[in-house]
Amino acid sequence: MPINYALHREGWPCERLKVYMGRIFYIQIPFLIHCKTQINEKGEIQSVDDNSQADTTITLPPFALPGLLAQKAVAFEQISVTGDRTFADELINIAKQININMIIEQDLSQVIGDIAAHRIVNTSEHLLQWQTENFDRISHALVEYWTEENPFLTKHTAVNQWIQDIKNLQLNIEKLEQRLNTLTQSLS
Repeated sequence: MPINYALHREGWPCERLKVYMGRIFYIQIPFLIHCKTQINEKGEIQSVDDNSQADTTITLPPFALPGLLAQKAVAFEQISVTGDRTFADELINIAKQININMIIEQDLSQVIGDIAAHRIVNTSEHLLQWQTENFDRISHALVEYWTEENPFLTKHTAVNQWIQDIKNLQLNIEKLEQRLNTLTQSLS
């Protein structure tokens, strides 16, 4: 698997993963990736069949993917975990600490030189950051449009106000019912 290259390049992740030998984790990015993998005796990640029972499941929201690639802390907070939390936390911590850009830059520098490799990686980082910021801006604009201009979504406060209005209406109906009962009893 390509991820094993990065693990071996850094060295220390394989040592930390050896403790979890034989453990299976399921990575899920809805609509994009569904992958079950296992830690082998060398601390590497290998594929397993889908029938295997996963020890932990790590679910990544698709919209957080650019932020994860840019290693933004906010994106890592959006990861949800079920199953063995300790195992998942170790995998997430390793992902936070591996500097993929440095690995790519070092490999590129052997082919095209240090300066060109640095500029290519730096440009790709800026491009990824620009795309992430644009995605954030567009998603915020859509949420604002759907809540303010075209109420496709509702704000939490609006829902609470609606619930309170219904409760007030129910209370007023009960009061009216009591008055009607009092009037009908007095007329009888």
